[in-house]
Amino acid sequence: VQLQASGGGLVQAGGSLRLSCAASGRTFSSYAMGWFRQAPGKEREFVAAISGSGYRLYQDFVKGRFTISRDNAKNTVYLQMNSLKPEDTAVYYCAAGQVLVRSISSYDYWGQGTQVTVSS
Repeated sequence: VQLQASGGGLVQAGGSLRLSCAASGRTFSSYAMGWFRQAPGKEREFVAAISGSGYRLYQDFVKGRFTISRDNAKNTVYLQMNSLKPEDTAVYYCAAGQVLVRSISSYDYWGQGTQVTVSS
């Protein structure tokens, strides 16, 4: 599986962005898809994930602000980010794995990352 993330950019606090992650391969719907982020000097952390059937997990700090979704017909997973805060600034990565979990090590395939910068 090859993953290509896009949609990052510079936005003011309170603004919105939608990230996309396009996947190659015919078995996209069988994978759990996750979004992770890594801020400068910090470890990569879980943001949200969605199973092939649409069950979702969120990290507490994005609940109510971010929404993960997927379109299996387009082999694409999305992360709609609203009410962005400066502390959301990070490189955002999409990943594919066999199970819907928060653990980074459980995801087998990773995209290249897209930069999100939120100004105050």
